[in-house]
Amino acid sequence: MPSFDVVSEANMVEVKNALEQSNKEISTRFDFKGSDARVEQKERDLTAYADSDFQLSQVRDVLTNKLTKRSVDVRFLDIGKIEKIGGDKVKQVIKIKNGIESEAAKKIVRIIKDSKMKVQASIQGEAVRITGAKRDDLQAAMALLRKEVADLPLEFNNFRD
Repeated sequence: MPSFDVVSEANMVEVKNALEQSNKEISTRFDFKGSDARVEQKERDLTAYADSDFQLSQVRDVLTNKLTKRSVDVRFLDIGKIEKIGGDKVKQVIKIKNGIESEAAKKIVRIIKDSKMKVQASIQGEAVRITGAKRDDLQAAMALLRKEVADLPLEFNNFRD
């Protein structure tokens, strides 16, 4: 029986490349000259450092621009509060979301069931598996989810025929 998984995960290789490009641009920009502005990564957390709130917003702009150019959806970013760290320096933690939360998974299942399509949806941890009798039904389900769920960056993988 054909099936596929609906997942929401960022390409971490592209995130790392965008991070390196951001740091390179920040180190060469004139308005950051002599400042401690940078972005660091630990697992799925990015931390932006700067000398002031304004510079921090500039660092975030550079990072989001580089992520967008590398085809990483910025809806994966969960931007935290700005924290003061000694003197006038500030930092901000940006988490990269991974997986579909249970509320969003339930919403996806509800959309599939309400559509009266000949497919079934089941929650499998941080993914939603959709199975159906025909490949065309699964492709119609993909199109429906792309249209209905705009607030989550969804990907469809593990397509089995």
